[in-house]
Amino acid sequence: MDDRLEPIPFAAMSAAQQVAAQAVIDGPRGALYGPFVPLIRSPELMAAAQRMGEYLRYRSAIGTRLTELAILVTARQWSQQVEWAIHEPIAREYGVAAEVIAAIAARRRPEGMLADEALVYEFCVQLQQRQRVDDATYAAALAAFGEHGVVDLMGINGYYTFLAMVMNAAQTAVPPSAAIPLP
Repeated sequence: MDDRLEPIPFAAMSAAQQVAAQAVIDGPRGALYGPFVPLIRSPELMAAAQRMGEYLRYRSAIGTRLTELAILVTARQWSQQVEWAIHEPIAREYGVAAEVIAAIAARRRPEGMLADEALVYEFCVQLQQRQRVDDATYAAALAAFGEHGVVDLMGINGYYTFLAMVMNAAQTAVPPSAAIPLP
């Protein structure tokens, strides 16, 4: 697959694109990569998306380990290789077990998850596959994470689904990664 929306050299970007790109480069990401390569074609959309993503990825109310788990579930649901390549090593770094990651990649319910991981996994799978979350799972998530955490978990699913759609349609090139590609 060819990358449909390849990187644009910074000098070739419009003024609005340069401003949006520089905000990403100056933030915690440090570079313009992944979904921001195709999104730079719409600088205002990219700027709004990157602000939301910066919050959800780095400061969500459920913490980095569970955020990364939710990102992996979303990446698997959308067969999104770029998200997987970026976030699989981060999930490992933050303590998501290799066996859990391998099961998600294989579209199997992981065994041996911590209780909070099992709850996030179930919430995400229901939301992604059924487009809703049952009452028992919602109540458990509310008890575990509070309203703020539940809303952030919904936001993570929605945001990374948006990025997956963008990158799947744009056929965004997968960056070098230690992650084994999704089957």
